[in-house]
Amino acid sequence: MAVRAVRGAVQLERDEAGHMDEQVGALLTEILERNDLAADDLISVWFTATPDLHSDFPAAAARKLGIVDVPLICAQELDVAGAMPRVVRVLAHIESDRPRADIAHVYLGAAAALRKDIAQ
Repeated sequence: MAVRAVRGAVQLERDEAGHMDEQVGALLTEILERNDLAADDLISVWFTATPDLHSDFPAAAARKLGIVDVPLICAQELDVAGAMPRVVRVLAHIESDRPRADIAHVYLGAAAALRKDIAQ
């Protein structure tokens, strides 16, 4: 079994805890589904949020999905002028037999513009 990394992002419409839970939960669910993963396949997950998001920790959405025994960490994204606002990014380390080229990176909604090269 190989260790792989999966990327993803979602842009929130507003900085509200319930909305963040909903959108980050949808992102994580899509990452798991598109890559045929279960929570047991997760090694660790990094979340970053742009500096304009501070209503909650993105990792709280993972816990609400039942991802409770996986190390999670949140950090603030760099505050770059002109960057897309209200974005949560994910970097998940997984165990998978899939070749690296077959990993599905998930960029939902407007966040697809961040990585047109790998967004499906």
